[in-house]
Amino acid sequence: MSDRRVQFTATPVASPPAVDDSKLRVLQTRSRDERLDFFRGITMFIIFLAHMPGNSWNGFIPARFGFSSGAELFVFCSGFASAIAFGGTFMRSGMSIGTARIIHRIWQVYWAELCLVLALITLAAASDAIFGLDILRAQFGPLLTEPGRALLGIVTLTWQPDLLDILPMYIAILAMVPVMIGARRIHPLLPFAISFLLYAAVWSTGLNLPGNPWTGSGWFLNPFAWQAIFFIGFAIKMEWLAVPRLAEPKLFLACAIFVAASVPLSFWVILERWPELDNVRDLLLNSQEKTDLHPLRILHFLALAYVVVSLIDPWRTKLGKGVGRMVTLIGQQSLATFLASVVLARFGATLAELAGGSEFAVAAINFIAFAALYAVARLVRWFKQSPWRAPTQASALDCPGCMLMRNAN
Repeated sequence: MSDRRVQFTATPVASPPAVDDSKLRVLQTRSRDERLDFFRGITMFIIFLAHMPGNSWNGFIPARFGFSSGAELFVFCSGFASAIAFGGTFMRSGMSIGTARIIHRIWQVYWAELCLVLALITLAAASDAIFGLDILRAQFGPLLTEPGRALLGIVTLTWQPDLLDILPMYIAILAMVPVMIGARRIHPLLPFAISFLLYAAVWSTGLNLPGNPWTGSGWFLNPFAWQAIFFIGFAIKMEWLAVPRLAEPKLFLACAIFVAASVPLSFWVILERWPELDNVRDLLLNSQEKTDLHPLRILHFLALAYVVVSLIDPWRTKLGKGVGRMVTLIGQQSLATFLASVVLARFGATLAELAGGSEFAVAAINFIAFAALYAVARLVRWFKQSPWRAPTQASALDCPGCMLMRNAN
């Protein structure tokens, strides 16, 4: 990039006359940014490691080296991708069709969440029956003690078992997209005001949704807080929010220092040696720092993103080659690979426990799971290409039978 500016969007085009929205700028084409798919692919690996209990590699994921984690990357990329997927629909077809498409996506993700929970319940029950374990009670205890209440909680998303809270959060935030699009048409700053007020309400009033009928706690990933990082990504792609030039010396240095300063307050090796640093972290981040997305987590993610994107920019075109191509493909099929990563994590934890938790077994499970995610991505892409479609007229006329018929005539 000759001007060293972040090129997140294609050249914007004017709104068609039928749509009264001169302030809303969207993509004329829906070309993908290879960085988006690459980082979403990386996130799928992180999610697998973070969701597999007893996985020693979990000690070296990004969350162990700073305030933010893979969750921020996942939500930011989801916002960025949502702008690509839905922004153009609102622009071309208006609010009603755009909202209908959002509802359709929410419907898809909702059923994906229910199927994921069912798959994990089945996996736990099968593991208990085959290996004599007690996983079902440990992971889904209320389902055995109060099945009616538990099933109702699962269906209404008012009970989210451990580590099954990402998709419900995504559903809730997606529902806010039409509101933000409509607000943008009223005033350019109104979406940012809404996002800020929701975030402020979380920290001032404890705004959240019910997430556990037995404890009365809210959603572990509070959507009213996490929408902030989602809509930062969304606003960047929609060109509602200006972004700084890449590799600006002063800004790069400031971000790098901030990222480096967070390492001693986050890396477990350092905290075990100097536990007083843990007290410093507790002063900076409270117990709700992940649930309510502490401001330091947002700042850390943005600083880290700026540093990383600046560093990889010279090699941007190579992200889709070699191993990077495999990672990018996983990112392109993010919903399917996310579901697979969570199931594989639970299954891998069972296998690791049966193997005694040895490092060799954990490493083998991790590599097999990574390969499985790539296989899932390729399979899903193959299905999306609809190879069973009827051939085109030109290719159909070239079939042997058609040629015989033409010759006979």
